[in-house]
Amino acid sequence: MQYNGIEFDTYFKNYPDKDGFFGKYGGSYISDELQKALNEITEAYFTICKSRKFINELRRIRKEFQGRPTPITHLERLSNSLGNVQLYAKREDLNHTGAHKLNHCMGEALLAKYMGKKKVIAETGAGQHGVALATAAAYFGLECDIYMGSVDIMKQAPNVARMKILGANVIEVTHGLATLKEAVDAAFEAYAREYKDAIYCIGSVLGPHPFPLMVRDFQSIVGIEAREQFIEMTGELPDAVVACVGGGSNAMGTFAGFLNDPVDIYGVEPLGRGTALGDHAASLTYGTEGIMHGFNSIMLKDENGEPAPVYSVASGLDYPSSGPEHAFLHDLGRVKYDVISDDETIDAFFTLSRLEGIIPAIESSHAVAYGMKLAKTMGRGSVLITLSGRGDKDMDYIIENYGIR
Repeated sequence: MQYNGIEFDTYFKNYPDKDGFFGKYGGSYISDELQKALNEITEAYFTICKSRKFINELRRIRKEFQGRPTPITHLERLSNSLGNVQLYAKREDLNHTGAHKLNHCMGEALLAKYMGKKKVIAETGAGQHGVALATAAAYFGLECDIYMGSVDIMKQAPNVARMKILGANVIEVTHGLATLKEAVDAAFEAYAREYKDAIYCIGSVLGPHPFPLMVRDFQSIVGIEAREQFIEMTGELPDAVVACVGGGSNAMGTFAGFLNDPVDIYGVEPLGRGTALGDHAASLTYGTEGIMHGFNSIMLKDENGEPAPVYSVASGLDYPSSGPEHAFLHDLGRVKYDVISDDETIDAFFTLSRLEGIIPAIESSHAVAYGMKLAKTMGRGSVLITLSGRGDKDMDYIIENYGIR
C-alpha cells in the first residue's frame, strides 16, 4: 500500500534510515562522548536483533514470564450502549506488571546483559515503565535506578512501592515542574556519568537513535498479535485502530501491525483542561518542530522556544513532545492525531469499569474515550482500542480527586 508517496509494504526496512531519521524527524543530537555510548548500543542491538538465540530467548520470556499473547476482548455491553459499532480491546493490561511497558523493558535488559552492563537507568512518569524495568532488572540480576518527578511520585504511590519492593532505587526529581520531562533530564544526566557500566532504557519511542527504533521493534508484538487475533475472531480487519499517545510506545507498537492495511488509525493525545499552553500535553496537535532530549520531533514550546510546561491527568502522557515516528506519520497523514479532555477521559474510566468489569489506566482511558466518540460517528463497523494498562495505580488518585461516580 502506498500513502503520500511512501510504500508501506517496505516501510520498516526504510524507516528509520541509517542515521535514525523518519523523514526530517529523529536523529541523534547529543554530545560526542554520549554518542559513542549510543553507537555501542546501536551496534549491539543490530548484532543481536537478528540472532536466533536472542529472538528465541525473548519469545520464551514473553510466553513463560510475561503471559503473552495478551487477548482481545469484545466490549459487547459498551458497544451496545453506543449503537451498532462493535468495540474491541487489546488487553495489554493483562501483560505482566499491568501494562505494555514490559515488552520493551525485557528486551532492553536482555540487551544490557549481552553488552555486559551491570545497571539499567530509566525515567518514569506514571510509574509503569519504572515498574517494568525494575521487574526486568530483578529477572536478570541487574541494578536499577529509576528517576521520577516528585509530582508523579505523589500521584503514583502504588507504583513507587512496587519499584522499591522489586529492588529498584527510586530517585526523586524536584526541579522544574517535577514531572516526566524533568525525570528524563535527570536520567540522561545520570547515564552520561555512568554509561560505561550502565545502559539507558528509555520508556517510549523517543530520545536519540537507536531508542525510537528499538522500542518500536520490541513493542510491535502488540500490533502483530492484535492483527492476527482480530482476523481470527471476526474474519476481517478492524475498520479503525485507536491508541493513546504521550511519547507513543503503546501506540507505535499497535500501529506497526496495521500501517500497510486499509485501516483508519487514530492516535489520541491529552487535551487536559483546554487548549491554552500549559493546560494540555497535545504536542502533535498544537506543537511545532523542535529538538529536545536528543531528537527532532514536534514539540510544545514556550515564548523562548524552550519546551513548554504541560499538563495531563495521566502522568504517563504529560510530556511536551512525542516520538519522531509519530511526527512523521502525522505529517504523512497516515495516522490521524486527535485529542480527548480530562473530563471525557474520567467518564470513559468509569464507563468501561462499570459496563465491562475492566478498570483501565488513565492513559488508556483517553483511547477508550476516543473509541467511544468515534463509534458514535461511524454508524457501523468495528474499532480496536489498545488498552495499554490497568488502572490499579490510579484508583487512589481518582477517588481523591473525582470520587466514585
